[in-house]
Amino acid sequence: MQELISFLPLAVLILVFYFLVFRPQQQQRKKHAAMVESLKRGDKIVTNGGFVCEVIKQDDRFIVVELGDTQVRLAREFVAYKVDEMAEDDDSSTDSKKEEKESKNKHDKK
Repeated sequence: MQELISFLPLAVLILVFYFLVFRPQQQQRKKHAAMVESLKRGDKIVTNGGFVCEVIKQDDRFIVVELGDTQVRLAREFVAYKVDEMAEDDDSSTDSKKEEKESKNKHDKK
């Protein structure tokens, strides 16, 4: 009985480690796989290298993307995330707000 009690802290540590490290990683991996599976022609993606590409077609292991005027085969694992049009609109509106603020500051200084 004493031997089992001595292993209890180790078992608790393993459980904590599982719920803090392994489980979130598994959930993120499943989420990424579902995102890659849901890609379709015309979707814009960002690669792990930072390239913004447009999806042309998919097969089992690779995705054909258009990078500029060139079509490139990309392994599915290298898709970082899908670019949402809403996020692009938000970025452009914040950029225009920054420009307005900067021009207002320049105008006030004169």
